[in-house]
Formats: sequence, C-alpha cells, structure tokens
Amino acid sequence: MLKSIEGVYRDGKVELLEPPPTGVAGRVIVTFVSSPGTAVDLAQRGVNPEQAADLRRRLTTFAEDWQHPEMDAYDAL
Repeated sequence: MLKSIEGVYRDGKVELLEPPPTGVAGRVIVTFVSSPGTAVDLAQRGVNPEQAADLRRRLTTFAEDWQHPEMDAYDAL
C-alpha cells in the first residue's frame, strides 16, 4: 500500500499533518519539496540559459490552460 501524507521537517523530526493509516508499520520515504517560489538551479540540472528560454517560449502556449480554475484539481494529485 502507498499512502502519501504531507508533513513538516523541523528540529530533526518529521511532523505529519494528518494521522497515518491505522495498523500499518513499515518503511517510509521522506521527500523534501521546494517551497513555492523557490528558484530552480537550472545549471545543476544541465539546462543552460538559452535552453531555458527556448523551453519557456514553447510552454507559453499552455499557460492560459494551466491558469483555469478547473485545473486546480490536478494540484492535489
């Protein structure tokens, strides 16, 4: 079974924002996510400024669709 639960890491501990499933014990994976608005180091990912500009230009055609309120449903996935 896979179950994702959001939490906060602070002072060496993970605080879950909701209770875990009852009766479940086992291994877990903790993934640290960037805060919204955090800059992405493109060079670290092998993307140079020209490639980033080209990608941004090509993706602008989708920007209007991404901003529709009904697309918010995908944020929870």
